[in-house]
Amino acid sequence: MGKIIAVVNQKGGVGKTTTAVNLTAALTDLGLKVLLCDFDPQANATSGLGLDKRKTKYTIYDVTINGVPAEEAIVTTQYGDVLPSSADLAGATVELISANHRERQLDMALNSVKEKYDLIFVDCPPSLEMLTLNALCASDGILVPVQCEYFALEGLSDLMATLRTVKRRMNPRLEIFGVALTMFDGRTNFSAQVAQEVRRHFPGKVFTSVIPRNIRLAEAPSHGIPVTAYDRSSRGAAAYRSMAEEIKNKL
Repeated sequence: MGKIIAVVNQKGGVGKTTTAVNLTAALTDLGLKVLLCDFDPQANATSGLGLDKRKTKYTIYDVTINGVPAEEAIVTTQYGDVLPSSADLAGATVELISANHRERQLDMALNSVKEKYDLIFVDCPPSLEMLTLNALCASDGILVPVQCEYFALEGLSDLMATLRTVKRRMNPRLEIFGVALTMFDGRTNFSAQVAQEVRRHFPGKVFTSVIPRNIRLAEAPSHGIPVTAYDRSSRGAAAYRSMAEEIKNKL
């Protein structure tokens, strides 16, 4: 049965979707059966794996709100399977308020398909609200991308407090699966200092592989493909392949 990992950080611009997309592709290349569930209304993970978010028949909104079986919404790509999102998901927070077991809708949706996968990533929106709560209740662990910049640790205390609350009250299996250092600039001492500080805060949880600042990583989404397909020889692609190897060994 697959392990479900929520890729979460309430700060925007930390490389969350980039990490979800490229780890899905890299782990698929390694022979794992991987599903990326795009649970962000911006649907960037959907387009990042080559899907037109305006043309998908069903989305995660239909699955969680309208009762469409998850297997009917999943789209297979050469980079991994995708449970796509759309802008409709933005209204789900309001609609879930009146639902029974409102924090369990994603958990129930993924329950029917998780045995088919080695790993399921859930790309979360950059906030700690009902969609993210659903992702945390459905997951076995969280993967936290942290950018190697000045405000790296800002807000992480709120995320950890939410994690502890969900673990205590709703999902006792929830753990920190890993912390991914992103946007690392090897030319500065500051990036190294931030990385050291993050490792001090999360002992034993930070991946050895570090994701660098890399123009190819920034360009790949505009082509609708992961960086491992856009420029396999780039530093960004090499870093995500290395992190995928760590994850595969961890599993």
